[in-house]
Amino acid sequence: MENSTVSFYFNLTMFVNIGHYRYPAFAFCLLLYSFIITANLIIILVTSQERTLHEPMYMFIALLSANSLYGSTGFFPRFLMDLLSDNHVISHVACFCQIYVIYTYASNEMTILGIIAYDRYIAVCHPLHYHKKMTSNTVLKLAAMAWIFPAIGLIGCISLSARLPLCGNEIPKIFCANWNIVKLSCIPTVVNNIYGLLFTISTVFIPLSYVLYTYLRIVLVCWRSSAEFKGKVFQSCLPHVISFMIYSITGFCDITLSRFDIEDINPFVAVILSLEFVVIPPLLNPLVYGLKLPEIRRRILRTLSWY
Repeated sequence: MENSTVSFYFNLTMFVNIGHYRYPAFAFCLLLYSFIITANLIIILVTSQERTLHEPMYMFIALLSANSLYGSTGFFPRFLMDLLSDNHVISHVACFCQIYVIYTYASNEMTILGIIAYDRYIAVCHPLHYHKKMTSNTVLKLAAMAWIFPAIGLIGCISLSARLPLCGNEIPKIFCANWNIVKLSCIPTVVNNIYGLLFTISTVFIPLSYVLYTYLRIVLVCWRSSAEFKGKVFQSCLPHVISFMIYSITGFCDITLSRFDIEDINPFVAVILSLEFVVIPPLLNPLVYGLKLPEIRRRILRTLSWY
């Protein structure tokens, strides 16, 4: 406690000085952000306006797009400001707010993917009971659980981190991360570590295990079914599998990066690995679902041709 330093700001140290190239980088990232907003809004609007898409699977896809908008808005505005700035400091309050938004986005993503896996499992393995089990009330409860549980859990996690006395203010990231702040603590962080582990198990590993279990059951059912049935299942499940793999890989890269010493990694590689987690899933999810699911694709093309 005697060596703790009082600072009202954190310094994000991963930003690389790219000189005048910052302006093309800013323009490219702004276009990227604009595309993410537009693509995900199209998925949400088409799903909400088309009565034929008012089914559980499509509602969960719209929920995934809403989460992409939420996470992107929590990251891009601040990131775009930092690209044009020479000073990459952020206040404690703003930093913890960014952590809350980005971490709830990450947790929501995994829980929503778990819910979509449950929906596909019921549709494929128990088709006769699908409409009985996946009622409007059930869909609303699952959607609320996917958002509320991570939101409440993150409040406890951030409250524990905000109380720590810190011996430093440098965060080797391009956005605020809870683990990097905990590592700055001047005192032992056993409680933070236990809480963080339990929260990670409940919002990451349990949904991850459930997704793997459901798709193992789906594969076993398809193994004994006709080629036509396999084709229908493949068409409806492939976008979810792709989305799940994209998120898992980008999340793994971010977690792995936080465990390495940034000074031992090429700075450009470190920035790219750090960006993947908050950029690639919101960018690719609307493309995957919009292009691979024929019902959504037809409605989008019809809407665009009308305009």
